[in-house]
Amino acid sequence: MSVIFWLFSALLDKNSALIEYKKMTASTAIRSLFENKIFLSTVTSLCVAQVLKMVFYLITNKNRKKWDAIETMIWRTGGMPSSHSAVVCALATSIGIYESITSTYFIISLIFAMVVLRDSVGVRRAAGLQAKALNNLGKQSAKLTGLEFHSVKEIQGHTPLEVLVGSILGILIAVCFYLL
Repeated sequence: MSVIFWLFSALLDKNSALIEYKKMTASTAIRSLFENKIFLSTVTSLCVAQVLKMVFYLITNKNRKKWDAIETMIWRTGGMPSSHSAVVCALATSIGIYESITSTYFIISLIFAMVVLRDSVGVRRAAGLQAKALNNLGKQSAKLTGLEFHSVKEIQGHTPLEVLVGSILGILIAVCFYLL
């Protein structure tokens, strides 16, 4: 690891961010992280999306226990709004605002956001629907044959509306951080 760090250091001049990073103490690094509006808007969008997800869960599932709502906020995937979408859109928007939309950082974050958004609504959702179909088929087969069936985990993806709402939430939070 130190060899890689040395190579990067050798490639950069004295005024580079990497050289400055070496001089930074842990407390200074943590403080600067929490002063960074890109980081703050991204983390805030994650937290707000997860809290909203719990609120929507409580509204739509009145018969559920409070622990289920907390578990939804912390562990479960899927649901309204998409926190993945909120995070990547807040990240890309913040970078676009602070670094400019012509920067390499923005282009990378935009491509990253597009992949995550596509995955949320496409691949993960399709995998979840296939798992649900397999579980239904397995239960029916178990009834007919008397054999034991173990369900596969149904990873829930997002509907297009959940991804859209998460994306708008992330963009709005990033803009709010810029305006503050």
